[in-house]
Amino acid sequence: MAVLHQFDYIFAIGMTFAFLDAWNIGANDVANSFATSVSSRSLTLKQAMLIATVCEFAGAVLVGARVADTIRNKVLSVAAFNKEPTLLMLGMMCALIGSSTFLTVATKIGLPVSTTHCIVGGVVGVGIAALGADGVQWGWKGVAQIFAAWFVAPAIAGCFGAIVFSITKYGVLKRKDPFKAGLIQIPFYFALTSGILTMLIVWKGAASLSLSGWTAGQICGCIFGVALGVMALCTMFFLPYLHRRIMQEDWTVKWYHIFYGPLLLRRGPVPEKPRNTQIVQDYYRGHLTKEQLEASHIPEDPINDLEKSPKIPNAASTSRSSDDISADNAVGAHIMDIKPKSLAQEEQRELGPWYTPMNLYRKANYLFFRGVNIDVVSEQTHGKNSFLSGDIAAMHARTQHFDNKTEHMYSFLQVLTAATSSFAHGANDVSNALGPLSAIFLIWNSGKLSSKSPVPVWLLVYGAVAIVIGLWTYGYNIMRNLGNRLTLHSPSRGFSMELGSALTVVMATRLALPISTTQCITGATVGVGLCTGDIKAINWRMVAWIYMGWIITLPCTGIIAGCLMGIIINAPQWGHAL
Repeated sequence: MAVLHQFDYIFAIGMTFAFLDAWNIGANDVANSFATSVSSRSLTLKQAMLIATVCEFAGAVLVGARVADTIRNKVLSVAAFNKEPTLLMLGMMCALIGSSTFLTVATKIGLPVSTTHCIVGGVVGVGIAALGADGVQWGWKGVAQIFAAWFVAPAIAGCFGAIVFSITKYGVLKRKDPFKAGLIQIPFYFALTSGILTMLIVWKGAASLSLSGWTAGQICGCIFGVALGVMALCTMFFLPYLHRRIMQEDWTVKWYHIFYGPLLLRRGPVPEKPRNTQIVQDYYRGHLTKEQLEASHIPEDPINDLEKSPKIPNAASTSRSSDDISADNAVGAHIMDIKPKSLAQEEQRELGPWYTPMNLYRKANYLFFRGVNIDVVSEQTHGKNSFLSGDIAAMHARTQHFDNKTEHMYSFLQVLTAATSSFAHGANDVSNALGPLSAIFLIWNSGKLSSKSPVPVWLLVYGAVAIVIGLWTYGYNIMRNLGNRLTLHSPSRGFSMELGSALTVVMATRLALPISTTQCITGATVGVGLCTGDIKAINWRMVAWIYMGWIITLPCTGIIAGCLMGIIINAPQWGHAL
């Protein structure tokens, strides 16, 4: 039973803006993570949404932090509010308002930002308003980490992404028989990827499993056990499937035949392939090579020049009297007065009023699923060019295309990295919205104050639902502004980007270095793009735009939250107006 009923409104406002903050985490942060998989065509938008829904929800609810830091990154001391815990309650509400407001604007304009830095910026603003500048921890264990993250995270992720893709490029993609080389190396890639992702879950994304007490031997045994187990399963089941389906082009083999394993090698002769049957999709469709782009520059038709020239009036038309012209104008005006019903009006008349069950269903379907039906890759490459996007076709033409069959193998690895990273993200980053809310709930419900706030399961479900709704309803907006608008994506490149990002998160977590998943994936994307050997294969204007978003995050959220906090605590009241 709540103790501080006089502050019910603070709890209600906190619940509202925590939902908005978590909604933006889904629409901005999660969408940014899955933009790589969708842009490379390893996953369709619907598949990405479904995988993210399951993994984010499971990560947040099953292994999400049951106890969260009351103040993320400890930029403020909770002890400063011991005498007035309700002020901390108010401060966390203001921090959520500042974070969610800035995140909403950033998501609307397609600017990927760090949701962790958003809430930390809000807390810093609250701290300055309530305690003064001296009340904020500006050192390495506080705000300084955020400044360092602008350079540390992208640089490390870029190096890891470039290393992974360089090994893939020269060890597989540029070999004489790249598919055969890929078949040999794919089990090792699966082992490496699953081992790294196990580290990611053990060290970063499994707060409620109490794995901090594990010995080094237990952790190593878990990591190597998972890696070797996945490698054995890949060799036994996945390689026969790839050999039969891709190498022998057996169009009758479906995805569920992978469970047949070695029995696929004893399958009979490959039946004749029907016409227009595609074994592997073209991962580079819509992206022209340099030669194709040059060939497409056809000069304008000379007829266009004639159309643009001034028209010579017809002699017959000039000989008409002014009375005839006036009569024609009168008839034309009468015809214009008769306004035909538009097609939309006719359709609305046939469908009936808006409140009929069918029309309500259609409107709800449009509101919730319109983002899922958007072709993100087409929006990226053929959408309206802007100053930020530049000449996308010319940028993509500078990037080499590789064998589609070999690229197809890496799409499976990319799905694995995307799904596991999403699971760890749901477990870790849901506390960006729920940490302040759990502090509000703790003070409102018990009147007590603690440096650690217990997070009830219903709050984890609340945050996870908001994240999923945000991804489904507006995640496409961030996705279409990233991916191929930064550099050309393909499954091999996307896998290298995501693995480079995951490696950075694992290393930084163990070394207590400041990182952000948003900054990691952006840095890895630039690192892989530089492996083309052409600096113009990267859209540097978009990179500068993203960097600008990181830099303004802290001051913007801090100003909003700090101003709101300062106005409220210093506002005149009845009986205390002066």
